[in-house]
Amino acid sequence: MLKYLLLSFLRHLVRPRMVYGYRRADGTWLAHTRISTATDIENPQQLVIEDHVFIGHFNFIDASGGLHLGEGTQVTNHVSILSHSSHRAGRLMGRAYWGEPQPVGFVRQPTHIGPYCFIGAGSVVMPGSRLGRGVLVRAHSYVDGSFPDYAIIAGQPAVVVGDVRELDRRWIEEHPHIASLYCGVGWQAARRPTPQEPGKEGDA
Repeated sequence: MLKYLLLSFLRHLVRPRMVYGYRRADGTWLAHTRISTATDIENPQQLVIEDHVFIGHFNFIDASGGLHLGEGTQVTNHVSILSHSSHRAGRLMGRAYWGEPQPVGFVRQPTHIGPYCFIGAGSVVMPGSRLGRGVLVRAHSYVDGSFPDYAIIAGQPAVVVGDVRELDRRWIEEHPHIASLYCGVGWQAARRPTPQEPGKEGDA
């Protein structure tokens, strides 16, 4: 019984928790932003994050090449958002990769996640990707490239499969008083997004 109580106490101490409030590198206090203690933020000085952002458990947030997370964006769990990639350089240069200041094939590009996006569990967002306002990324997607406002994207590689306003229209019709709040800019009628080809070959 004592062993069980001790283990339960230890699990309670070390389990992931959501921390409310985050101080950005420029000193700005984001009172409504919540980030898990189990999320790793690499190079936070290169992270431009707005308020009302949620970042859940066991995520890798790589800001080494520059990263913008827009207001109200939600990052679920087990997500990687990248601004650099070295796997190709490692293959190309083999043992010579270690210590090389400018390895061939190394990628470092700023990544931009617009306001009120949702990144589903298990997804990877590659360096240089850009998500517009209100983009919904379905779980286990491989995101590489640019995607328009309000797009629903899915797949490996991810492509546009819909528009979030089609999902949200009923809620706006039932609660018209919130239309002006939608995605921070107000409700706009959906226009069917142009079908997209899969993004360019990516780096993990």
